[in-house]
Amino acid sequence: MKLAIVSGASAGIGLATAQCFLHAGYRVVNLSRRPCPLSGIVDLRCDLSDAHFPDTLASRIAPHLEAATEVVLVHNASRLLNGTAQDTSSDDLRAVLEVNVVGINSLNRLAIPHMGAGSCILFVASTLAEKAVPGSYSYVVTKHAQVGMMRAICQDLAGTGIHTACICPGFTDTEMLRAHVPPEAMDAVRGMSAFNRLIDPGEIAGTLLWAATTPVINGSIIHANLGQIER
Repeated sequence: MKLAIVSGASAGIGLATAQCFLHAGYRVVNLSRRPCPLSGIVDLRCDLSDAHFPDTLASRIAPHLEAATEVVLVHNASRLLNGTAQDTSSDDLRAVLEVNVVGINSLNRLAIPHMGAGSCILFVASTLAEKAVPGSYSYVVTKHAQVGMMRAICQDLAGTGIHTACICPGFTDTEMLRAHVPPEAMDAVRGMSAFNRLIDPGEIAGTLLWAATTPVINGSIIHANLGQIER
């Protein structure tokens, strides 16, 4: 049985990813505070902001991991807070780190012992994993950290047959984007793409499915942004 574990599969890229892997024949487990609206998905309530979530998740996810011949772990859930280096408190930074970095590490520790050859660990990062913009301090810091984690996993799991990669979407039509970009600014955001449009979440989902079945990209950062126009 092929298993796909997707964090944050209740909406946006995570929802599209759950649907994509389900159609490809995977059993799909959603780790999220909210259930996935798709039928056929296994929902395991999980709050990555809670440092103790592995204590309650371990026994619930173990049967799925133990039954799987291949595991795809998709780190999609993410937290975004607006703020600058000058005004981001250490508590706010810790809160974002908990979801975007520490929670990922906890999920890896639960899953990796059950992952055999042909399995993979995929990160849904951002174009901000390799550059920065003003006003997104904690998000930029943690997305850069995800790249470092992915590269370290590649080295530490050498010889196991498990591969990893980091997919970096550009501006994607999700709840998160619309929550942080006012409607009057959306045309300008679209204009930052060489295609003058937002990315559909399904396009990122398809890229993740391709990455899951393409071990030659082990350790790679893949930008999926339609070609951003840099100004």
